[in-house]
Amino acid sequence: MGATVRIGTCSWADEGLLEAWYPRGVSTAEKRLRYYAERFDVVEVDSPYYALPDPAVTERWARRTPDAFTFHVKASAAMTWHEGEPTDEAFRLFRASLEPLELSGKLRGVLLQYHPRFTKSAEAKAELARAPGRLAPLVPLVEFRHRSWLDEPEREDTLGFLEANGLALVSLDSPRTRAANVTPTIAAATHGVAYVRFHGRNAQTWNIRGATSAADRFDWLYSADELAEWVEPLARLADEADEVYALFNNNRDDFAPRSARLLRGLLDEAGVPAT
Repeated sequence: MGATVRIGTCSWADEGLLEAWYPRGVSTAEKRLRYYAERFDVVEVDSPYYALPDPAVTERWARRTPDAFTFHVKASAAMTWHEGEPTDEAFRLFRASLEPLELSGKLRGVLLQYHPRFTKSAEAKAELARAPGRLAPLVPLVEFRHRSWLDEPEREDTLGFLEANGLALVSLDSPRTRAANVTPTIAAATHGVAYVRFHGRNAQTWNIRGATSAADRFDWLYSADELAEWVEPLARLADEADEVYALFNNNRDDFAPRSARLLRGLLDEAGVPAT
């Protein structure tokens, strides 16, 4: 029996969700997280990328969710070359802010979304190899934003390197474009945890200038045909990995939960276990 595909969204507090998804009366931070956790059993928290939360806040996240609920958290900008070379101190501060959530047993993975300037090189591979030691026992979830890592002929070497170093590749659904900061669409498991992020396919807004929010960039509502392309890859990942996560980052309005529900229906029809 393969792994169950666990589906969620990248945040439960985006402005679009507040305006278009939560019903009237679900208007406090506590009520919103509890409402979300009644409908999904996993979430990716992107806000620590911008500012580390107070440990008291992450303790409340743990307390307001069911025992089997899972969090993945996006690494701070200081950890992924967005603010210069990452340091051990940047990782320490991040871990300290998330300590209550980690101690609860609900924190599983850390999304390392590297800056596009993080191109493939021996030095970059050495930096990646430090991540498991800095994050253990949390799972390093590696999202590349430069195609040098996954274009041919580098792809096989990159996947082998990730697997050998205990790093989980983040497979991406993103615009079909040859932009340098878009990697090829590859569904691969390099770790016991397989992870897919759905960014939407809006090539016109991917590198938009002057955007006022992330929703301007990830403005895309998936169709059934588009998500059907992922049924077979997700079924294969469920056979290859111990845990499979599918997280939607198309955060315009309520596009993420709507897309998540659509994917769940497609997986149900195909007989692929999903939550």
